[in-house]
Amino acid sequence: MVEEETGKDLKLSSDARLDRLEQRLSQAQRQEDARVGKAQPADANEQLGQRVLATLIGGIVGGTLIGWVLDRLFGTWPMLFITLMVLGTASGFWSIIKMSNANGKKDR
Repeated sequence: MVEEETGKDLKLSSDARLDRLEQRLSQAQRQEDARVGKAQPADANEQLGQRVLATLIGGIVGGTLIGWVLDRLFGTWPMLFITLMVLGTASGFWSIIKMSNANGKKDR
């Protein structure tokens, strides 16, 4: 089978043989990527979605964790915990709003 493909390639011109080789190489690369599970690089929308998610989770978890530590330190359970959890959530949403406004200005 390989000999048949090689024989077919010999009948083509030099440029056509190179083009066919590039096609076969790219096809082999795609098959290898699929076999090992290599993902395609993320596009801009996916990257923005990941940033938004990380910002929101970071705000909530950060505020909650700091509030819990301060409540344990000062013995004011659950006042600082709840307050900083709400402030962390608000700061996460505020950061997302700023990101969306910055991306909106960039698109114009």
